[in-house]
This record gives sequence, structure tokens and C-alpha cells, in this order.
Amino acid sequence: MLQKEIKRMETLSDVEKKIRALEHELVHTHRINPNLYVEYDVKRGLRDSAGKGVLTGLTEVSDVRGYKLVEGRSIPADGQLFYQGYNVMDLVKGQQGRKYGFEETIYLLLFGKLPTASQLEDFLDVLYDLQDIPGRFVRDVIMKASNANIMNAMQRCVLTLYTYDSNPEDISAGNVLRQSLDLIAKLPLITIYSYMSYLHFRMDQTLLIRNPERGLSFAENILRMLRPDGRYTELEAKVLDIALILHAEHGGGNNSTFTTHVVTSSGTDTYSSTAASIASLKGPRHGGANLKAHRMFADIKENIKDWEDEAEIESYLKKILNKEVFDHMGLIYGMGHAVYTLSDPREVILKSFAEKLAQEKGMEKEFAMYDRVERIAKELIPRQRQMFKDVCANVDFYSGFVYSMLGIPEELFTPFFAIARMPGWSAHRLEELINKGKIIRPAYKYVGTHQDFHPVEERLADYCDCDIES
Repeated sequence: MLQKEIKRMETLSDVEKKIRALEHELVHTHRINPNLYVEYDVKRGLRDSAGKGVLTGLTEVSDVRGYKLVEGRSIPADGQLFYQGYNVMDLVKGQQGRKYGFEETIYLLLFGKLPTASQLEDFLDVLYDLQDIPGRFVRDVIMKASNANIMNAMQRCVLTLYTYDSNPEDISAGNVLRQSLDLIAKLPLITIYSYMSYLHFRMDQTLLIRNPERGLSFAENILRMLRPDGRYTELEAKVLDIALILHAEHGGGNNSTFTTHVVTSSGTDTYSSTAASIASLKGPRHGGANLKAHRMFADIKENIKDWEDEAEIESYLKKILNKEVFDHMGLIYGMGHAVYTLSDPREVILKSFAEKLAQEKGMEKEFAMYDRVERIAKELIPRQRQMFKDVCANVDFYSGFVYSMLGIPEELFTPFFAIARMPGWSAHRLEELINKGKIIRPAYKYVGTHQDFHPVEERLADYCDCDIES
């Protein structure tokens, strides 16, 4: 047996060596001259030269505004976000003293209007009924192959739910609505159970699986299922509820929602579409940005001696921008946005709740430090980069701080974003299906060269470092 294992490892090593030998050829083959993008006016990232998104579709689900039109010119303005025509600022203000803000937002995004009291009661009953996950699924799917990356675990579970659906391929509006509500209700459980399985099977901790309680809000049940003692304060649940509302939707052009439209346009099933959107959100340049911001602040706290010394803070932020410290990428994470200019309304709202939570947690000094970094970075980035546009903090700036104050582990930062965004993805999927759009197929310009075919005996190795007899 030992001899076989040694032989297997040697074989694996040989395979890895051969793959590495091919790497140079791979990179050489696929590298495209960057000047060609300018020559053919290619909108890289589907953005124009000013960074504005190329118009690829129409939507009524939400509206994202960072400018106002004055005499035909776009002028930077305080950001506004609308869900089905309602200003998100008004939606949040309307939730004072109420606990079902996220649930009302789900209803609004899906049906285009806010529910009446009786409609909300009926809708909550539907969501409560759908929250149940069969014990067999928890045992055979969630626990059987625990995963250190919860986003991957979520994808696997979502795709497996296809086999539990008696009518998975039907993409009629009614059936997709049923599937969407089922996923919206189950995703918090899938996420937390996957995390608990990871802690138990990978980190050797006690396994804790707690069922959701009927009558509690999404935010309350998430905290109840996540915490060992199941306890939470009213403010904690309210702040998480607000965070879920603010992350629920953000226009059709963000990467994961555009993925929803692209994949849906092919006619695929709801589970495949959702898994694709989760895959998009997993990327650190999309849903993982709040984790990057959180880790950046941990680095700042470690390296700045006096959190009240603005000169010291500015000096360190300059080092970050100059790629001297932190991850050497030259970015102050949580600053800047593709659409918002003067302010991101989600950040403005979340910052106000972060301050309240910091007071409850005795973390006023940390909040004050975040506020200083935001204020200094707003002025520093345009000056250092010689930019002629305003830079504002985005929602990622404070969301990691809020999650950490709520005791939410880093492994769940992006998964919680996915839980919140599921209603938005569902609304856009239904919008794409109901309007029967064409399959989305943008064009790519071929810039390679055509070549003559030669039999293998006559071919020469142009780039491979391998020895090949001619």
C-alpha cells in the first residue's frame, strides 16, 4: 500500500510539472494587446471611457442615481436608491418601531407595491411554511461535505434542491415565483447550517443546529440560529434588518444581477440561475468587498498608534494608496463607486445605525476612527490620484464593521450579502422571463490570426519549454 501511495504522489508531481511547463504557452497564447481595446472601441467591463455602464436592458425593479441633469449636463449629486419607485431612505424611515422591514422589502421587490397589513400577514405565513428544511437534506447534503467557503456550500445546496423539486424545469412565472420564495426562505438556514457544519467537521467545535422560530423576523431568526445562546438585543436585530434591506437590490447592472439576467435569458432553471448569481457575488471585486474593507481596518488599527491623530491616519492611508502597506493593491476599500459620486445612500443609512450600535457595544472609539478615515480618504484619493471627480464611501465601508459588532464571523460576510440579494435576483429573473427577452449575447471582436493546419509530425514547439524531437 505504501509503495502504491508513493507511486501515486510521484505521478501527481509529474502531472503538476507538465502543467507548469505549459503555463508559459498558455499565458502567451491568451494575452491580448491592450491597445486593441482602444482601436476597436471595446467597452471593457461593459463600461464607457468615463466608467459609466453601457445600457443593456430595461428594468422597473430599482433605480440607482448618482447624478442629476442640469441643462442637459450630468452633475454629481447625493446618491439615491429606489426600490420599485420607493426611495430606500423612506422605506427605512417607515420601519421605525417595526421588525419586518426586510420581509416587506421582499414583497415590494417581487410584486411592485408595499403590502397591506393583511397581505403582509399572509405573506409571512408563506415564508414561515417554506423555511422548513428536511432533516435528510441537512444530514445528506449540508453535513456530508462541509466546506470552508460557505458561498461554495450555498451553491452546492441550491443546486441539490433541484432534485427535491417535483417540477424544477418549469420556467412559467407562477412556478418560478414558488421556487424563488422557497429559496428566499431557505437560504438563511442553508447558510448558517453550512457554517455550523464547517465549525464542527473542520474546526472540531460542538455542532449547533437550531430551527427557526415562527413569528420571528429574518434578522431575529438569523441571530437566534447563529448564536450559541440564541439571544440578541432589539437594536441588534433592527440593525441586521436594515443591512438586509440595503443589500436586497441595486439595479440590473451589478455583476451578480446581470448574471441573473444573462443566465435566465438562456431558459435555464431557477436553481442554476441562483447558483450562477452566487458564484458572481462570491468574487472579491463584488460581494467580497466588505470583507476586504474589514481586513483593511484591522490593519489600520494595528499600525496606527493614535486613532485620533488625523496626520498619522493620512500618512498611513497614503502608504496604502502607494501600495506600500496592507495588500499592496493601492486601494482604500469601501471608498468609491461606479454610480454614486457625492454619497451612497446605503452607506449614509448604515453609518447612522453603526453609530447607534457602537454606542450600545461601547465601541465609540472604533466608530470615530472609521469616521475619520472616511473623511480623510474622501479628500486624499482625488488628490493622490489627480482625479477630477468626487469619491464617496460605499456601503462596504461600514458593513463589515456592523457585522463584526453583531458577532457575525468573517466567513459569513459575503453569504449574508447573498441572503439579502436573493429577493432582488428573483425579481430580475421574473422580469426577464415575463418580458420574454432574447438570449443575451454580446459580441467579441476576433483579433487573432488565421493559420494553416500541419500534421503533428511537422509541427514545431513555438513557446513550450518542453523538449520535442523534430
